[in-house]
Amino acid sequence: MQDIIDGFLKFQREAFPERSGLFKRLATAQNPGALFITCSDSRVVPELLTQREPGDLFVIRNAGNIVPAYGPEPGGVSATVEYAVAVLGVTDIVICGHSDCGAMTAISSGKSLAHLPAVANWLAHADSAKVVNAARTHGSAQEQLEALVRENVIAQLTNIRTHPSVALALNQTRLTLHGWVYDIETGSIDALDGATGRFVTLADHPQTRATPATSGVAA
Repeated sequence: MQDIIDGFLKFQREAFPERSGLFKRLATAQNPGALFITCSDSRVVPELLTQREPGDLFVIRNAGNIVPAYGPEPGGVSATVEYAVAVLGVTDIVICGHSDCGAMTAISSGKSLAHLPAVANWLAHADSAKVVNAARTHGSAQEQLEALVRENVIAQLTNIRTHPSVALALNQTRLTLHGWVYDIETGSIDALDGATGRFVTLADHPQTRATPATSGVAA
């Protein structure tokens, strides 16, 4: 814990003064361009991966980068999605999975989660990815996990489309969806091409989107 406190003191002493103008502007308002949904995994840091400053990203983090389908009792994720789209007016939503994901590993390996009932219930929101992935042939357990990570991103993109605020924004062509998978070891990101249903390297295909680009929507 002392390392965390020391880090804050360094931030207050060095980083904050360098960005004092930015924080002054952010003190009374925010205008993020994108909602970034990713895993709670400590190795995945959205602002670091995208080199964004405070105020640039509205972030949701949870086990397995999951977005439950909209239902009669919306939870925290649903409320945050709604606020980001309907109030803040984000123009892009990124759902980002990652390599060596503990949540997806638990599903892929069939590990018993009886001792973690809250985790088990939460991961049920990835059941469609689990079923699709299990129906396919994989060369190894590692390939099965990697495929599940990608399938889960696709499943969560499907789930988020059920949210009324997202459905409306998509219909009005003021929102674009992105599906990414970040590789921790290499630092690379694969992105879902909505036109082909395949993941491609974002560095080679920087315009790749899960939904078609539309006029007036930021890249």
